[in-house]
Amino acid sequence: MAIKTDVNIKRLFDIDEWTLTENKLPDNSYDIRLSESITSLGNEYMGMRGNFEEKFGGDSHQGSYIGGIWYPDKTVVGWWKNGYPNYFGKAINAINHIGLNIFINEVELDLNEQTPKTYQRTLDMYNGTLMRKFTTTVGGVSIDVEAKRFVSLAVKELCAIEYTITPSQNTTIEVDSFLYGDVINRDANYKERFWTHVSSKATNNQQQIHSKLKANNFGIENFEICASSFLKTNLKPQTSSTEEQDLFASTVQSFKVKANEKLVINKYIVVSNSLNAAPKDLQKVSQKLLDQVKEKEFSVLETEHSKMWHERWKKSDVKIFGSPIDQQAIRFNLFQLFCTYYGNDERLNIGPKGFTGEKYGGATYWDTEAYCVPLYLKSSPPEITKALLKYRFNHLKNAQLNAQKLGLAGALYPMVTFNGEECHNEWEITFEEIHRNAAMVYAIWNYVNYTGDEDYIKEYGIKVMVEVAKFWASRVHWNPTKKVYMLHGVTGPNEYENNVNNNWLTNLMAQWCLTFTLTSLTKYQLDFTKYNLSKSDLDKFKDICEKMYLPVDEKLGIFVQHDGFLDKELISKDQLSKTERPLNKNWSWDKILRSVYIKQADVLQGIYYLWDRFTNTEIKNNFDFYEQFTVHESSLSPCIHSIIAARIDKLDKAYEFYARTARLDLDNYNNDTDDGLHITSMTGSYLAIVEGFAGMMVRENKLHFTPKLPKQWEGYEFRINFRNRILNVTISNKMATIKLVEGGELTLSINDQDYLVKDVLTVNL
Repeated sequence: MAIKTDVNIKRLFDIDEWTLTENKLPDNSYDIRLSESITSLGNEYMGMRGNFEEKFGGDSHQGSYIGGIWYPDKTVVGWWKNGYPNYFGKAINAINHIGLNIFINEVELDLNEQTPKTYQRTLDMYNGTLMRKFTTTVGGVSIDVEAKRFVSLAVKELCAIEYTITPSQNTTIEVDSFLYGDVINRDANYKERFWTHVSSKATNNQQQIHSKLKANNFGIENFEICASSFLKTNLKPQTSSTEEQDLFASTVQSFKVKANEKLVINKYIVVSNSLNAAPKDLQKVSQKLLDQVKEKEFSVLETEHSKMWHERWKKSDVKIFGSPIDQQAIRFNLFQLFCTYYGNDERLNIGPKGFTGEKYGGATYWDTEAYCVPLYLKSSPPEITKALLKYRFNHLKNAQLNAQKLGLAGALYPMVTFNGEECHNEWEITFEEIHRNAAMVYAIWNYVNYTGDEDYIKEYGIKVMVEVAKFWASRVHWNPTKKVYMLHGVTGPNEYENNVNNNWLTNLMAQWCLTFTLTSLTKYQLDFTKYNLSKSDLDKFKDICEKMYLPVDEKLGIFVQHDGFLDKELISKDQLSKTERPLNKNWSWDKILRSVYIKQADVLQGIYYLWDRFTNTEIKNNFDFYEQFTVHESSLSPCIHSIIAARIDKLDKAYEFYARTARLDLDNYNNDTDDGLHITSMTGSYLAIVEGFAGMMVRENKLHFTPKLPKQWEGYEFRINFRNRILNVTISNKMATIKLVEGGELTLSINDQDYLVKDVLTVNL
């Protein structure tokens, strides 16, 4: 199926609805890293890239990561400015625990040296496993290898590997099972090493290393981790030896294997960390967990794990009929999202790269509130979204400190964080991309509007809302000539424009936050003095709401992205050559900043947020105007365009953008997936279907659908959780079917007509 695009795509994996299969070993280092990103595994607690267990001598991004484990690295800037964070946080590459180096007749297996005759790597999304099969010749012996591993949902600390070698003739096979903790981050400053040695142990069938992060000067906990692994085989080893070094533990076993006989190696690894156990207890805790699983057969552990994936798919699967390429994409995105986060720990959040790489520091961005919350609300139990909101509530004090550092009141939630403190040091983003603050409040509104859980505002949300409102009131300024409030020196979502005045989205959402806060204080009869507000504060809030400046151009019928935007040379992106794309890799930053080109949805992001505030004409005018200049060089951009395009009946455009957001990583649209997947933007494919094509919204406590079907599909189906009910929604060319799977009857709207759903509702479209 042809997909219209202005960029090249690269597809390494076959199209299948439940699997990703690679049928040849990539022949260059970039594709090796790209494939490793795509075949990543995780379980929210920990995860890893799709690296080989055995040695690979070529270029590879070896990466294993633990949720919540990070390091405050020194901030490096040429000119220090007041308000800069003292450090920037980074997700830290942890112990390489999957290592199984293999020697055949004393020659090491290395697919970089021994070209495989056959090769296959398969990510099984339904069962949550990664498998490889290959045949190659090592030391004059042809061997067949089958490897399978998973990161367990049933035992969060467990990674299990089954590695089978079948030689074509009698041979000696040596297996080196090791743990290696002296790893580096691919993006670390000056290639620093961050781990220090605590202890290393190795026996005939077990290895353990305990390490901790090196000391920092910022008062951040020095996290510690302990990995313990157990090795068992179906054949008895002839010899066994061990090695212990700082940050390294190894057991080497040698086997005499007959022709066509299988040597089955099981390696179970348990990883404990100081977020969940006292450092002094880590070794005992790790060993105890290992003892609980090591006697179980691999197949038993796999079944326990896979059953939990099956339950997740039962609740959240999205089906697309008639387009396997799109079906594969939406399942891949949901799989990687649920590998990254499933609401089991309020201390964790959703890093833009998840467990697939280190770019963006692995920290929390506004992506969570703007893009991830809408997905988890619909696809998962409400407790999962509530945990995301509680994460920000628990960081409120640090958000207040962030505002104080800038000489402002209230709370400024960070652009990048692990603990609520800002740890991003680009001034045009750290100081100016303050629209992120509104996303925190929007997520609260979104949660309450969807779930009906108004108690959340009363108990938690209002405290965040009031502090954000105080921030906006201290950040605006009054223009006495125009008699309006303005926000100067900001950066909107379009980061190809910095330090602008009156970004429409930022002004709009500041106004909306103040309005929503005032309305909530009145609606729930909350005593504003409890939140350190005075009557004059409330009057100031109201005045800002009434007099906020929102730039418009009446002639064009559009909202102006920011002051001066229309003074630019308005040249459509269609006039750019392919050699210039992406701009951020081919143009100077100076040229980008002076151009009209938009990195991602900006004005359209505001329209997406507050859809019912605008007329159809306003929405269409703004979409047509800004889409022609948007180059989508942010992974967060295509989904917003897809949703809006679907709702205004531009279905070809909607599908084009759906394909781009859904297969962004699978087809490497932005040529940057080699260093990790775009986890937070993966929500976009789900939102494009549910909020775009199905047109799902919640208005005045009622579900509304305006279903549409792109011509590339025969139909689609999804399940949603809505106010103690589970609904199964199926859309075809002529019919919408809503099945009440669980919960009481409800009234909903389809194309502005109300229907009562008691069991199964069928509506002709």
